[in-house]
Amino acid sequence: MDIHHLRIFTAVYRCKSFTKAARQINISQPTVSEHIKNLENELDCRLFDRIGKSIEATASAKKLFPKALQIIEELSRLKADILGGEDTLKGEIILGASTIPSTYLIPASIKHFQEIYPDIFFQVRIEDSLKINQLIIENELACGIVGAKMAGKALCYEPFFKDQLSLVASPGLIKKKTIKLKELSGLPFVLREKGSGTRKAMEENLQRIGFSLRKKQVAAEFSSTASIKEAAKHGIGVAIISQIAVLDELRNGTLCEISLQKEKLERYFYLAYHKDRTLPSHYLKFCQFLRQQTM
Repeated sequence: MDIHHLRIFTAVYRCKSFTKAARQINISQPTVSEHIKNLENELDCRLFDRIGKSIEATASAKKLFPKALQIIEELSRLKADILGGEDTLKGEIILGASTIPSTYLIPASIKHFQEIYPDIFFQVRIEDSLKINQLIIENELACGIVGAKMAGKALCYEPFFKDQLSLVASPGLIKKKTIKLKELSGLPFVLREKGSGTRKAMEENLQRIGFSLRKKQVAAEFSSTASIKEAAKHGIGVAIISQIAVLDELRNGTLCEISLQKEKLERYFYLAYHKDRTLPSHYLKFCQFLRQQTM
C-alpha cells in the first residue's frame, strides 16, 4: 500500500472534498481522484460516495482513517529518529481550537514555536469546543485547545490558560459600574451558541453563584465572538465573554465592564488529546512547548 495514497486519503477525509484536499496538499484535483481510485481498487471497496458536488465517507473509509493516521504517524516518528530528532523537526501540525484560543492565544504560540522550528507548518481548525472534543475522539484531530471538557474518560485535559470572564455592555445600556446579583434578572443577554466553551463556562459560573438565566432574558444567540461583541455594542443585551476578547473595546470605550458584587467569573482553556493515541514527535514537541507557555 502506497503511503502517498494514504496521505491523500486522509486529506480528502478531513476536507470532505477532493477539490479542497487538492488545494491543501498542492496537487491537482484529477490527481487526487486518481490516487483515491487506485486505493479503492487496491482495497476492493468504495471509500467515498459522490453525492452531487459533495462526498460522504463510507463505513470502509471510517474504518481506514484511524489506521491510516497511525501508519503515517509511525513513519513520521521513524523518519525523525533516523534524521536525528528535534534539531531537524519537520512536518505539519493540524491543531483544533475553539474561537477564543484560536484568535487570541494560539497565533502567538505558533509564532514562537516556528522561531525555534521553522520547518513546522500549522493548520488550525476552528470549531466550538464540543466539536473539537468530538473530532479528537474520532481521531480526525490529534489534539486541540478547548474551553470546555467533555464527559467521559477518552480524552486527557491539561490546563493551558486561566481566563477571566467579563460582564460587558454598551455604555448606553447600563450606567452602573457595579451591580448586585439580583439585578441580572432584569437584563437582556446575548449568548454564544450551545456547544461553545464560553457558553458552557458562563452557565457553570452563573450556576455556581446561584443565578439561573431565564429563557425570556435571551435576546439573541450568535455563533461567533465577533458577533457577540457587535450585538453588545449595539445594546441588544449584555454579554459574558472572555476578557482577552474585549480588551480593545474596553480601552476605546465601545463596551464597558460591569462588576458583580463580590463575584468573580473564571474558566480554563485546556490542551486536549486522546489518552490512547501516541502523538508524532513534532506534535509531542509542540504540546511540551504549550505546557511551558501555560499561563
